[in-house]
Amino acid sequence: MAFPARIAIASRNRHKLRELARICADWPVAWVSFADAGASFPHVDETGDSYLENALLKARAVAAALDVPAIADDSGIEVDALGGRPGPRSARYAGDAATDEQNLVALMRAVAGIPAGGRTARYRCVAAIAWPDGSELHAEAVCEGALVGKRRGRAGFGYDPIFVPAGWDQTMAELTDEQKDRISHRGRAFRSLRAALA
Repeated sequence: MAFPARIAIASRNRHKLRELARICADWPVAWVSFADAGASFPHVDETGDSYLENALLKARAVAAALDVPAIADDSGIEVDALGGRPGPRSARYAGDAATDEQNLVALMRAVAGIPAGGRTARYRCVAAIAWPDGSELHAEAVCEGALVGKRRGRAGFGYDPIFVPAGWDQTMAELTDEQKDRISHRGRAFRSLRAALA
């Protein structure tokens, strides 16, 4: 494998696009975004049962539509006391059209009766790249931690205000971008994908 000259980012999520711009800043490629592609950029529903299926659904669809390799990821939070839920349904935990805020409130309610010591959780990310010819590559990473009962911090997105990474006292939403990218599931997964490409 080697770095393609151009790679499309198979996401419309502005928070994720900002993170990927930082995490993948040293990739020796020209990036193609949904803003560059316009109407030819496909809408892809995450209908897979796993992170890998969802990441590949997005990467394959964008690679086929734009005729360039495409990267995508799927990620979620897994709460041990909830049997690993919400998992791949993290973005839809409170319903298919739920906002980040609605999902966060739903998870806070779900863990409200669980003692602090029993709120272990992890963020998991699968990063994938698909080529128009059908070639594929992926990498997976986790960030272990625990949930707190009250939201803290204003940075990040999703479940970041209640997730404290292992070894830290702050939630993900209290960390600087640099701190978060260094330890996050997404940062680790895309660095592994970069290493595999290089």
